[in-house]
Formats: sequence, structure tokens, C-alpha cells
Amino acid sequence: MNPPDRFLLVAAAITGATGVALGAFAAHGLDGFLQSQGLEPDLIAKRVDQFETGSRYHLVHAVVLLALSGLPSHGGSMVRRVGGLFLAGIALFSGSLYVLVLTGTPWLGAITPLGGVAWIIAWVLLAFCVPRRNAP
Repeated sequence: MNPPDRFLLVAAAITGATGVALGAFAAHGLDGFLQSQGLEPDLIAKRVDQFETGSRYHLVHAVVLLALSGLPSHGGSMVRRVGGLFLAGIALFSGSLYVLVLTGTPWLGAITPLGGVAWIIAWVLLAFCVPRRNAP
């Protein structure tokens, strides 16, 4: 049995913790923060939904990083590359949504799809990390 990949395990722990913290903020403080900014109720609802979407995808991919940390490294550094793409997706997709909502800069929404693309590529590359049956 291979030991877990330390980098991916630490990345999973940090992204998991920040995902939970940001999700808790979304549930307990975001609405009030946005109200204090003088936003209209419809825009507040939209921004809360955007933030929660970022948090949900953030947490899902933190769990994926945790799973990756335990994969055998038959694919060499491919598992780490996949992990890097999952991290990039968290930063670009979730991060852009967080900043968009907290700063009111909607142009950041143009960055969000780049995170989605990073995740799609990571998921596809993950298929190449599976060892062949006859691999030593």
C-alpha cells in the first residue's frame, strides 16, 4: 500500500477547511454583509446563490483532492498534475465567484468558466491515472 501524497493531502485539508469556512459565512453572514452594501433584495439573492455555488464546487473538489492523495502513483506525476488542475479550478471558479460577490465586480464572472475548464480537463486526465491491470 502506498502512503498518501503529502502535497495533495495538505491541499485537500486546506481547501476543505476554507470551503467549510466560506460555506458557513455564506449561511450565516453573507446576506447581512450584502445588505450593508445597500444591494437590492433580488441582487442579494443572486449573489448569495453565486457564492453558495462556489462553495459547493469548492467542497466537492476538496474531497476529490483527498481521494487523489491516496491514489497509487503509477501514473508518475500525472496524479499531481490532475491535483494541480483541481486546485486551479477551485481558485478560478470558486475564487472568482467569491471575489465577484464580496467586491461587486461582475466582470470577474468572465474568469469563472476558466476554472470549469480546468476541472473538466482534470476529470478527463484522471482517467489516464488508472493503472493497467498488467502494470507492475
